[in-house]
Amino acid sequence: MSMKINNHSLSSLRAFCSAIPRFFTLSLLRHFMPRNNNKRFPLLNYTQFNYNWAMLETRPSIAELQEIAKKLRRYVITMTAAAGSGHPGGSLSAADIITALYFKVMRHDPKNPNWQDRDRFVLSKGHAAPVLYAALAECGYFPVEELLTLRKLDSRLQGHTDRTLTPGIEMSAGALGQGLSFSIGIALAGKLDSRDYHVYVLLGDGECDEGQVWEAAMSAAHFKVDNLTAIVDRNRQQLDGYCCDIMSLEPLTDKWRAFGWQVIEVDGHNLNQILNALAKTKETKGKPSVIIAHTIKGKGVSFMEYNIDFHGKAPTPEEAERALKELA
Repeated sequence: MSMKINNHSLSSLRAFCSAIPRFFTLSLLRHFMPRNNNKRFPLLNYTQFNYNWAMLETRPSIAELQEIAKKLRRYVITMTAAAGSGHPGGSLSAADIITALYFKVMRHDPKNPNWQDRDRFVLSKGHAAPVLYAALAECGYFPVEELLTLRKLDSRLQGHTDRTLTPGIEMSAGALGQGLSFSIGIALAGKLDSRDYHVYVLLGDGECDEGQVWEAAMSAAHFKVDNLTAIVDRNRQQLDGYCCDIMSLEPLTDKWRAFGWQVIEVDGHNLNQILNALAKTKETKGKPSVIIAHTIKGKGVSFMEYNIDFHGKAPTPEEAERALKELA
């Protein structure tokens, strides 16, 4: 037996489905978010950073960057808990890298996301979308309160990035292993168009199991794509276990060097090291650069660090409350 659904019924169904996550979100926020004068959106308890790429005096100090990274982590916890799903572990491990890029290094304009001379950032490990959304919102690409719509029906902030929906997103992600190839294309296009932008791409270490990553690595060296910097989030965990148990990557640095790349290893939570490495890659000519950033999955939240369960599991309201206290 077939069932016909008219426009009125469809509208009612959509309203019913969307009401459930809204109710859950508001209840969740009342449960664990800090109290402040903003009754409607407690998420706005934190002052938004006044970002302006053209004004060097607005570029934050290391201490300020550390606070921004902590804020992005709070956003990750809040939005994934509100959604009841998402990937907090790999988002938290990448927070310092994203902070360095968006608030200190990259040339970009939240008021003009499609500015032709902007530096490009590609999130190849697309499941870490929450931390990228957090940075984009904090920069002003869209309102911070929109973070609470993560993974909701009709939201611009889906579980993996979608460049057709979200301002500031360069690549629609989902299938791992494709971001480096995509980034090489953008970088080569910049050279052909005589533009001086730089392309940054963040890969997961588990993602480096993909053969396409190494095909792309070979081609980037062959074409001397020196306006490209790859960053590997080396948190040593993937999906359901440790990388060394699933598919050993070592010797990872030697592999990249053998493919013709400049390789720099850093502590992926040390902003000084990250910034120095990023500066060095921009000065390098004739070859692409890769930064191996040694990180901790779930960084900043004690019970999430090294805990593979939080690769793709959102914190419960009680866990979120505990995590936010640690990140206060």
